[in-house]
Amino acid sequence: MEKRERMSDTLTSRLAGFHKLSMVARHEKLAEMLNLSEEDLAQLQGISALQPGLANQMIENAVGTFSLPLGLGLNLQVNGKDYLVPMAVEEPSVVAAVSFASKIVREAGGFTAETDEPIMIGQVQLTRYGDPTEATQKILAAREAILALANSFHPSMVKRGGGCKDIEVRVLPAPEGPRGEPLLVVHLVIDTQDAMGANLINTMAEGVAPLIEQLTGGKVYLRILSNLADRRLARAMCRIPLEALSDFDMPGASIAEGIYQASRFALADPYRAATHNKGIMNGIDSVAIATGQDWRAIEAGAHAFACRDGQYRPLSTWHVEGGHLVGRIELPMALGTVGGPIKVHPGVQIAMKLVNISSARELSMVFAAVGLAQNFAAVRALGSIGIQKGHMALHARCVAVTAGARGDWVEKIAELLVTAGHVKVEKARELIASLSEEDFRAATGTEG
Repeated sequence: MEKRERMSDTLTSRLAGFHKLSMVARHEKLAEMLNLSEEDLAQLQGISALQPGLANQMIENAVGTFSLPLGLGLNLQVNGKDYLVPMAVEEPSVVAAVSFASKIVREAGGFTAETDEPIMIGQVQLTRYGDPTEATQKILAAREAILALANSFHPSMVKRGGGCKDIEVRVLPAPEGPRGEPLLVVHLVIDTQDAMGANLINTMAEGVAPLIEQLTGGKVYLRILSNLADRRLARAMCRIPLEALSDFDMPGASIAEGIYQASRFALADPYRAATHNKGIMNGIDSVAIATGQDWRAIEAGAHAFACRDGQYRPLSTWHVEGGHLVGRIELPMALGTVGGPIKVHPGVQIAMKLVNISSARELSMVFAAVGLAQNFAAVRALGSIGIQKGHMALHARCVAVTAGARGDWVEKIAELLVTAGHVKVEKARELIASLSEEDFRAATGTEG
């Protein structure tokens, strides 16, 4: 561990030409940088993948395993530290977009980020409690007893400084209207440290339910965490000089204006905001899958947070200030570096070595920066030349492979497809056939 910490001081995510290397050469480069073991390399090479026996222990009714490409987002610098970002994703443009956007931001000083303490909420739903004011008073009066009981289920967490820190009572209007019983919900405010916390929160919520029933004479039904982790937010920011945005034969100020207008559009319209946020989650979900996080919980929390004021809004915003384009993102980020598949899944273990973080909070800041980078790449294209030009080149490679191209022919066919402006499998097959005939004639010295 000490060796990895020393290496992190000099680790760089700026790997120029990395995409041009063969996969074997990339593995050699990573092994040199990160001191990867033979087992680590075997995992990256697919030799030591998730075995069916282990998969069968992880989920019910297992029938096999499923693979996704694992790529590295490059150039990311957050709070002065470089990160190699493992991303498991099938969409061709995601890794390239993060790497490209991070390079621009890196040259402007990198991302700055911060994150809240790892505070989560456990909810205990109480019914048939009588008068809501009296029930609330009885619960709050027993605060210390409830906290002690909750923490008794996870004493090791308490020793590390975590555990249940407070309780709150919420009285919500009945969904049926005035005639219905108001909903009374007890919140356990829990510091989960480096765990995402779902299991320990649920254990605490279930554990205190009998005491709450005893105190109020009511009946408890649901006892479970909330995935709206709005006390566990991560934030990232970047400032890019306008001149650094110049591209596509357009001045930087014009591109910045397009990005600003895209941000305004998302702020005003939930139809646009949904797609804006989907782009953010393209990056975040990819890192979440690679590092063994509960990406469904992250998605649920992010989208709930996006509509916290009654309208669905973007998780990031962009504006021009003092000759710079300024981007900001804020969203819930309930992550863990312990528990779940992190210590079980071999692919997750190598991904965690690659990203080289020391805590769940540090990982949250990386996630936020990745989300903002992904968003920047998308709105930069949307506000200038459109999204399809960049997508087309990457999509063409998949089309070429589908049509049968292999090796060096993949890039050759992809380039011809983009030039023709017709990225279809049928066109790719025509090109392969025509090139095959040309190669045959060149090899035999015959003419068609």
